Amino acid sequence: MPGSMLLVGAGKMGSALLGGWLDRGTPATDVHVVEPDARARAEIARTGVAASADASGLPAGLDPQTIVFAVKPQSMDAVVPAYARFASAALFVSIAAGKTIAYFEGHLGRHAAIVRVMPNTPAAVGRGISVLVANASTTAAQRDHAEALLNAVGETAWIEDESLMDAVTALSGSGPAYVFLLVECMAAAGEAVGLEPALAMRLARATVIGSGELMRQSSDGAAVLRKNVTSPGGTTEAALKVLMGKSGLEALMKRAIRAAEKRGRELA
Repeated sequence: MPGSMLLVGAGKMGSALLGGWLDRGTPATDVHVVEPDARARAEIARTGVAASADASGLPAGLDPQTIVFAVKPQSMDAVVPAYARFASAALFVSIAAGKTIAYFEGHLGRHAAIVRVMPNTPAAVGRGISVLVANASTTAAQRDHAEALLNAVGETAWIEDESLMDAVTALSGSGPAYVFLLVECMAAAGEAVGLEPALAMRLARATVIGSGELMRQSSDGAAVLRKNVTSPGGTTEAALKVLMGKSGLEALMKRAIRAAEKRGRELA
């Protein structure tokens, strides 16, 4: 089966990728999944995609053009070696945090084509952003193919310096958690000034969701949109004086992202 894709791991991100590919017209017969969980395999079977419990169950004639590793970083040592036999022809794409290109070259050989990717969880609703970096063995056509695979679940961007991937992870990979925390904090603050908890959470959620959509549709930058909401001497300005103070949100966010970037380097 030349030209097929092999997805190794069908957890949340793997399933999001698979769904995006199928929605974009990839034939189910062009994809094979390796997933140890029987329930997940049963769900995959409903889409018409074939699935195996492990690499030993792959069809004898499988000759994948692309192999996507979507398993947890701590599982890679047990997973990757089984696919080294495809290294002469396949493109390998990894979405595992902290696993470097050098790590995969150590298992697959330095001539293997490898693209490392950092996606984020909004990929589950087609609104993710994925940052990619390739090794020297990856051709231009393979880079285009890897980008197309990730475009199925959102936006993409490239970096050429792999050392920046820890910064990417700290900003966009971990970033959804920061936004969810913002909603929690806004709701808690609403409660503190007298709102019922359910209403406070509803207002916080709707405000963040709506603001994100407004920013997506607008050609204006974030700073312009912020200023558009801020009337001189008004309530928004009063709040922003606190949030934009010396020890306010910007300083706090810089500390948080530096901490995440540092931890990423430690894990790598």
